[in-house]
Amino acid sequence: MEERIQKLISAAGVASRRAAEAMITGGRVTVNGVRASLGEKADPSVDEIAVDGRVIAAAAGRLYYIMLNKPVGVVTTMSDEKGRKTVAELVADVPARVYPVGRLDINSDGLLLMTNDGEFANLVTHPSNGKEKTYRVTVTGDVNGGVRRLLEPMELDGVRLRRPRVSLVRCEGPLSTLEITIHEGKNRQIRRMCEEAGLSVKRLTRISVGPVRLGNLPKGHWRELTPAEVAALKVGK
Repeated sequence: MEERIQKLISAAGVASRRAAEAMITGGRVTVNGVRASLGEKADPSVDEIAVDGRVIAAAAGRLYYIMLNKPVGVVTTMSDEKGRKTVAELVADVPARVYPVGRLDINSDGLLLMTNDGEFANLVTHPSNGKEKTYRVTVTGDVNGGVRRLLEPMELDGVRLRRPRVSLVRCEGPLSTLEITIHEGKNRQIRRMCEEAGLSVKRLTRISVGPVRLGNLPKGHWRELTPAEVAALKVGK
């Protein structure tokens, strides 16, 4: 069955539909060896569709939605020029090429969503979707003053942040553990917010994205999301 090429690229998990359109207009996509044009259709069962010379998987293949408990020291990329361990190595046994939904920096651990459904990835990460993300954060410093500052108006990159939810989980000597829920997901947002609040982050673990929680998934392991979890990520916060 023929479909628009950008839809096939997205369904194969290569990129979101919008990014696929940019690939087509940029001359990076071919159908049966001929440069594709925006709006063109193809049938993945008979046509060879390639991006940058690499043939993509048939769009009719199964879509995977998984969560990974990413350890500290693993980079959220599919390859790394510095030779560091990547999340791709931890999901090598998934029967499809899945890629990260959003980011989790090398010094942070916890819940990372991965999929081969480009439209799903775009939906979850798009700012208009406003998916809440909750982190368990171990800090040092004046925790009471820090919490007050976190709840005050704050800007990052010139953008006013929505007020987070912050709760104190426990205090053990100089270490305090907070749970912080944010809406935006800017680069290193929690670390930058804590720095602004006079707190030094010692450990940062993401424990939920929207309604989906990490639970007791072992470090370095992955599991498929349930149909209910996938549906919940597509709606609500």
